[in-house]
Amino acid sequence: MVDLMSQPALAGYELLTLVANSGAAASAVMLARRGESTEMLGWSGSEAADPALRRSSDDWVVFPLGHERERDVSVVVRPRNQQSARTTLLALHRLVLNGSALHQAAVAESEKSALWPEPLPEQQLGFVAVSESMLELLGVTRRVANSNITVLVTGETGTGKELLAQALHNCSPRAKHRFLPFNCTAVPRDMLDSQLFGYRRGAFTGAHDAFPGVIRSAAGGTLFLDEIGEIGLDVQPKLLRFLESSDVHPLGEPAPLRVDVRIVAATNANLDALVREGKFREDLYYRLNVVKLTIPPLRERREEIPLLLDHFLERCQKESSKSGIRIGETAAEYLLLYDWPGNVRELANEMRRVVALSESNAVVMPEHLSPRLAASRRTVPVGQRPPTPVELLVRRDQPLTAAVEHVERALIMDALRRHGNVEDAARALGLSRKGLYLKRQRLKIDEV
Repeated sequence: MVDLMSQPALAGYELLTLVANSGAAASAVMLARRGESTEMLGWSGSEAADPALRRSSDDWVVFPLGHERERDVSVVVRPRNQQSARTTLLALHRLVLNGSALHQAAVAESEKSALWPEPLPEQQLGFVAVSESMLELLGVTRRVANSNITVLVTGETGTGKELLAQALHNCSPRAKHRFLPFNCTAVPRDMLDSQLFGYRRGAFTGAHDAFPGVIRSAAGGTLFLDEIGEIGLDVQPKLLRFLESSDVHPLGEPAPLRVDVRIVAATNANLDALVREGKFREDLYYRLNVVKLTIPPLRERREEIPLLLDHFLERCQKESSKSGIRIGETAAEYLLLYDWPGNVRELANEMRRVVALSESNAVVMPEHLSPRLAASRRTVPVGQRPPTPVELLVRRDQPLTAAVEHVERALIMDALRRHGNVEDAARALGLSRKGLYLKRQRLKIDEV
């Protein structure tokens, strides 16, 4: 009967049989109510068909079985005038209620699994991820973790570059050793050399004690070099030498020292542009960029925002000893449609702010969000809204040929700028290579 709770009528027939076999009921009937009408689906006992059963009575026990085909199905039982009979029916009533609760819990779990699938191995790296791009990225992370090659992690500020580097370390054979994060902008540039490679006691004025440097401090483990694009040209050759030979030469030491450490570097800067501008060595860039992992910004994986909101809301409530805080539907819409320039870090800080300013069991409304989030959903007339970077304004008071030429020129120059080569730009514009060449010739577009 419990297994049939998903089909109330079938569960009712099973219950009628169970009641009859127990000998606890004088009569029982299964009813299906739809609005004001009532239909009798089955009965047991000599008095079950009596119309009086359709009227309410304090002596009868009602077993609600659920909703089916727009009908509420229940079994109404008239117990025998015996204490043991009433005790038996009370036990059966509890059994039906528990069976119904189990069925509802199974349905809720099934719906939850359909909306948010069980975490995959890639999701068990400390990331809250469901988007295809993130799952693919975490899959690549897991595959390269076992090797010892250098990894370059790129992405906007706040996307979780250090968290990805930590996941890479945790999946690697070095997991039992140290994971050491180091921000290359945390120390002055003239001290970066000694911080990375260390120095011997007395190597310079003020060097009263020897310092091993962060590279040797991470021996056997993983060294995470954040903001790698900010290191100066004077330190880059020494770092390149270490990446190629695993040797470090501390200041004052007569000979280099061999160090076994894996390097994971990260940056939110465009290293290709820095190489072209001569601010970053090309050979060092290629040595760092053996495997490149790029974390997409949060605005490109909005399907993860609900999970992240729940994750940070729960964590912040535990930290603040609060409970029951939830986000209202309107506020959730604001959070889902916001661009999140600060990515996951900004979202986490927003949840910390919301929890800090809310009482337990509060419902978060739009007015409780940060002013920048509340302002993001204000309606602006189309005529007053400035164009976004992917939009183009065209005047209507000009000849058609001039307007078409203006649009073609803008689209072609943008495609060439974004893709960097003619073949990819032509493909993006839906043109052949020759077609793009002819249009550039006609519009006199030489270089972008």
